[in-house]
Amino acid sequence: MSNAGRRFNPQLKMSKKILAQNKEGGFSHDITERFEAGVVLSGPEVKSVKAGQISLKGSYVSIGANNRAYLVNAYIAPYKPAKGAQVGYQPDQRRGLLLHKKELNYLRGKSKEKGLTIIPTSVYNMNGLIKLEIALAKGRKQADKREAIRNREIKRQIQRSLKR
Repeated sequence: MSNAGRRFNPQLKMSKKILAQNKEGGFSHDITERFEAGVVLSGPEVKSVKAGQISLKGSYVSIGANNRAYLVNAYIAPYKPAKGAQVGYQPDQRRGLLLHKKELNYLRGKSKEKGLTIIPTSVYNMNGLIKLEIALAKGRKQADKREAIRNREIKRQIQRSLKR
């Protein structure tokens, strides 16, 4: 059945619940483009992620020689009720990402450019599926970080003065 004749149904809205964010990644990088990717997880890992037991701090995305993307250094805590199923479980193992071939080739080319890297920005649950938002980003220098803090403080002061 083709989607060409389908109209938007407001009752079939996509529900998106953010489970974790990488705030440090957004602060230390200038984000240029964002992509959505599926994550290959085992059953207990899915339950642990849905419970919010994931940390993206210090994680990044690498593209292997076999033309696959992997999430590296993301920490997913072992799911407590699943005792026997997680013998020898490594919480910070690399996990496969599901991307379209075009997106993968585009990200591979961009990541080879000087100064660009691929970082995860958030993990969310969309209609029962765990999705990862990844971003093409350029690292900031220390002076740029200070300037970002200064600009944020100025915006806050302006908002406070407008409220009064």
